[in-house]
Amino acid sequence: MTSISGAEMVDWNLAVATATRLVRPGPEVTRDEARAVVAELRGHARTSERHVREFTRMIPEGATVPDTPVLVVDRAGWVKANVAGFRELLMPLLGKMQDRRANAPGGAVLGAFGGKVTGVELGMLLSFLASRVLGQYETFAPASRDLPSSAAGGRLLLVAPNIVHVERELEVAPHDFRLWVCLHEETHRTQFTAVPWLRAHLEGEIQTFLGATEVDPMTVLERIREAAQSFAGARPDAERGDDGRSLVELVQTPEQREILGRLTAVMSLLEGHADFVMDGVGPQVVPSVAEIREKFQQRRASGAGRLDAALRKLLGLDAKLRQYRDGERFVRAVVGQVGMDGFNRVWTSPNTLPTKAEIDRPADWVARVHGKGSEGGGERREG
Repeated sequence: MTSISGAEMVDWNLAVATATRLVRPGPEVTRDEARAVVAELRGHARTSERHVREFTRMIPEGATVPDTPVLVVDRAGWVKANVAGFRELLMPLLGKMQDRRANAPGGAVLGAFGGKVTGVELGMLLSFLASRVLGQYETFAPASRDLPSSAAGGRLLLVAPNIVHVERELEVAPHDFRLWVCLHEETHRTQFTAVPWLRAHLEGEIQTFLGATEVDPMTVLERIREAAQSFAGARPDAERGDDGRSLVELVQTPEQREILGRLTAVMSLLEGHADFVMDGVGPQVVPSVAEIREKFQQRRASGAGRLDAALRKLLGLDAKLRQYRDGERFVRAVVGQVGMDGFNRVWTSPNTLPTKAEIDRPADWVARVHGKGSEGGGERREG
């Protein structure tokens, strides 16, 4: 990555150090308890793989798919993995911003300390997020000694302290809750291993989105600063950026809005599909799934207070909650109309992915992909 006077736009090492220093401590557990949690999560991940494959039928029996590692990590491990992913994805954008900054008045001065300021502020945001994520299929970060990934890219992260924290907060059966979480995350792992073009498609869309960014570097830094100040409590009323839009929306061009619409549709599909699978498999293997689902939905919707809600809005995380709901409704409607095999045609190519409008109107996707009078899917029934 290019630099000015040796300084990057973001000091990534400082971001990791800041997030690791500021992230809240996890729940108190003994060494033996921690080992037992790690072992159980690894076992549940293996069990979930079989359940998800049988339910989704995305991987034909006997077919081989790339194996990806399952890593049980702490909050600091999640931070390191995501900083590596952010750095990989943002490199083209930051290079572009770096060039613009070099030609701006005072650019050399900004280059001397701007990367460290941004690194600290990014670290503050990551420390906020690191205590909330239960699991994640991390798709883009390169492999490292501490965080291996498959040759095709990708690794499943299960954040053990957060899972323990939430299961205690909700007062649910730990064994059931851990398996329930693994079912959701294993679905994401299956999506990317069973659909070989999906990772490259998403990366291409994101890079096109970033390549279309036409924004002054100081504008981006200011948005990060607003979010960081909210985290620090300096701006508890900063629920939204300018014009009531989220941080992501503030950097959109017309071209980006089109790309973001496609990305939103894909993410709604992936998240909704994971929730649908979790609900479909759960009753057979998770005895207390109804209680867990109800309590978790309440927690997901309410957040953890005013500051949490402010940051969620500023970062656009409230949109992710809609993705779960809208995507799950789309998957349920399509499966109800054309069956699981008919739904799985969504994974055929980028052309069969739903549009943002089709997420809201599943029948339109069925009509486009299957044809109004089609018998495609083999399991079609009135829905």
